[in-house]
Amino acid sequence: MNRQVIEALNNVRYKVWTEKQDLEKIYHLRYACYRAENSIGQNESELMTDPFDETENCVHVGIEMSGRLSAAVRLHLISKVSHPSPTLEVFPEIRERVSCGQTVLDPTRFVIDPAARKNRVPLHFLTLRIPFLAAMFYDVDLALAPVRSEHTAFYRRYLGYEQEMSARSYPGLAKPVHLLTANFRQQRDDVLTKNPVFGPLDDFPEANIPFPELTGIYETSKYPRFRVA
Repeated sequence: MNRQVIEALNNVRYKVWTEKQDLEKIYHLRYACYRAENSIGQNESELMTDPFDETENCVHVGIEMSGRLSAAVRLHLISKVSHPSPTLEVFPEIRERVSCGQTVLDPTRFVIDPAARKNRVPLHFLTLRIPFLAAMFYDVDLALAPVRSEHTAFYRRYLGYEQEMSARSYPGLAKPVHLLTANFRQQRDDVLTKNPVFGPLDDFPEANIPFPELTGIYETSKYPRFRVA
């Protein structure tokens, strides 16, 4: 699988999206993806968005192939100075860890263009690089994965996530989601050893992501850290 991902990386560009017209492309892609899975109802705008898209601690990252938006993920960086997070609304128990000083990455709205899936491009791997690289860049303690039942095995196998909480209803979606979590610093090196494509790739500059610093919005934690043997 790593070979297929490396080949695909020659044709992709990762980008942080901030302009209104760009974000509307992401919202339209979301709508198409969720409608294809019957996870949301129809609307006239054919856009899927919510207030969490506009919080200060939100970062939108998209993947372009041949100049076309093919996948996207929404990231929320959570620390003592900024709490908004869609997943913490559904699983508020995680807030206790933030109160204790931990930082959290909440990736949501993971979408891939249905047409790209048909071309057998491994976009699920390429897209999962986004939250992994974000967790590295922002040096988070805990990474979340609010996912449907059929996706839990993938996260466990490739990214070392573990089941944290059973499925609950998620606002705006017809299907419930489970909460998986990973103690990122403990899992990072093992994941990179098995699948180095999730990490930084110097040979593919377009695959690096220019994450914003979020100064004053997100603070790296001083939570006690333990060396992993």
